Amino acid sequence: MSGPGSALATVEPGAVSAELDQWPGAGDPAALLAGIADWLSGYGNPLTRRTYGEGLGLPVTADTIRAWQRPGDTTAAWNDALAAYAAALRVSLTPAPQPARRAGPPPAAPGRLRHLHWFRWCAARLLDPGHATTGDVKNWLDALTDAGAAPATRDRMLATVKTLYSHLADCGLAAANPAALSRRRLGLTAATQSTSATVTLTARQVAALHAAAAAPRRGASPVDTARAAAVVTLFTLGLRVSELCALDERDLHVTRGRRALRVHGKGGKSRVVYLSRPAEDALATYQTRAGTPSATVARRGTTASGEDRPLLRTRTGRRFQRQAIWQLLRRVAAGSGADLATVADSLHPHALRHFYVTTAVEAGANLDHVQADVGHSSIDTTRGVYDHAARDPARSAVDLVAETWHPE
Repeated sequence: MSGPGSALATVEPGAVSAELDQWPGAGDPAALLAGIADWLSGYGNPLTRRTYGEGLGLPVTADTIRAWQRPGDTTAAWNDALAAYAAALRVSLTPAPQPARRAGPPPAAPGRLRHLHWFRWCAARLLDPGHATTGDVKNWLDALTDAGAAPATRDRMLATVKTLYSHLADCGLAAANPAALSRRRLGLTAATQSTSATVTLTARQVAALHAAAAAPRRGASPVDTARAAAVVTLFTLGLRVSELCALDERDLHVTRGRRALRVHGKGGKSRVVYLSRPAEDALATYQTRAGTPSATVARRGTTASGEDRPLLRTRTGRRFQRQAIWQLLRRVAAGSGADLATVADSLHPHALRHFYVTTAVEAGANLDHVQADVGHSSIDTTRGVYDHAARDPARSAVDLVAETWHPE
């Protein structure tokens, strides 16, 4: 692979590569994409593959991947690599390719940090990912810091890049792993050594969030309102945002006489999550308004293309992307009044998962049961979520101590 400054010089005269237009800066984009597809295929869970692809700044939906297609025999290697990448994500590229798009970074889902996802950041600087250095990675992390990315976000993005480059180095697509950096020296481990920075919601705040989601809003149809209420209540079951987005209609079923969801979690592991009464009611309302009778949800629902039919769908009938769920939650929080005024700007789906764990433990639930509910691989993780949370004031001795020296 050639360096970023000589990418065009390696192309035969009179045959300027269309692949280079599709991935600015990449010396051999077809080989790079094929290597990425091979790496993703090593993960058994398609949801994990999509999460990693999206986290790197790559397209993960059928439409955005098709936007990367190019017609013509001269781009056969690129289109073959693109087909392998789509297959790794279990995405169909039919119908036929769309007209060639203008040169630019890889298509990616919208989001505040979209332009700073690794491959998009490289493309904006005409940096060949195959020749990225440790200095480049540090500059990228500095850019994330300047954009206000939290340490946990930077840590997660660095971990993904590091894992990918370990594979690319083994395949000869990168000379070394430029992301093999010390997380401690970069200050990315501090968040795990102290109280979690995750917003700790109270029961009153969650109730206010649900009420705001279920209330009519200007410009929102009854389906939009029901969908928002369903999203909030499903998050109160302890789901991850990626798990919520991946739910299909067939995942809603009855087990042991109770409605439940078959949730596909990390590492290809599935678990059964029972619906609370609010979640069951909200989901039933959404299905009725969206035209999906609840009597049919136990059957396998498919789209015309044969793909699984999402449980929650956008206005255009597509599966939700994580960024869209984040935006929906922030919009609802912004309209929730005084109860959420101080946390509306920082609220995110994980706060509700955090709420589930802390509330369940403080209510006396068995820690093993909570671990199973939220799909933690280790009970230590569940215990850590609770231990690092801001405790209920009622469980603090601060008032008892104050009374000894400042009686009222």
